[in-house]
Amino acid sequence: MHNVADVEVQKNIMDANKRLANRNKENLEEKNIFCVDFVGAIGSGKTTLIENIIENTDDKIGVIAGDVISKFDAGRIEKHNAPVVGLNTGKECHLDAHLVGHGLGDLPLDDLDMVIIENVGNLICPVDFDLGSHMRIVVVSVTEGDDTVEKHPLIFQTSDLVVINKVDLADAVGADADKMVNDAKRLNPDVQVIKASLKQGEGLSEIISAINKQKDS
Repeated sequence: MHNVADVEVQKNIMDANKRLANRNKENLEEKNIFCVDFVGAIGSGKTTLIENIIENTDDKIGVIAGDVISKFDAGRIEKHNAPVVGLNTGKECHLDAHLVGHGLGDLPLDDLDMVIIENVGNLICPVDFDLGSHMRIVVVSVTEGDDTVEKHPLIFQTSDLVVINKVDLADAVGADADKMVNDAKRLNPDVQVIKASLKQGEGLSEIISAINKQKDS
């Protein structure tokens, strides 16, 4: 009986989240705003990638920075003169559509072309929570180990773009970046995978092109 109750409660939560996610997307589309959800573990390079996108596109970008304590990443974004809302999740290990809806309400949406959501740093909890975005990008670094992709299949199966970051460090940490690419393609044959070294600027133009292609589709 307990198992049945648990399943029913979880279904109700996910149904409610989906309704709120749809509302978020409708609100964004009414203002012709494209929204990207960035997921990835702590240290994968999500914030660095977002900073680089802000500095290298003409789009007016607003950011929702989600974390257990969000002020650190939000502070980095503020230095790039982009509007940012920090969402503290407390004990929760992911953002949900309800929290994101509040974050959208605090952004100057009438002045924006794109909203970037930086999810909480892990590859597990965010998987099932639709936030109302048009695109999900997962960032993973070789320093996490070249078995990271195959250990976390669901996040790669539900993403539109995979970024394998810090490939310049692969030899130093004994990782095989090509294995990570192949693992991602095996889990999600249609997904685009880009190898990058974001601190060196490598792969950035390809990532921006992939976002623009999705935005224009």
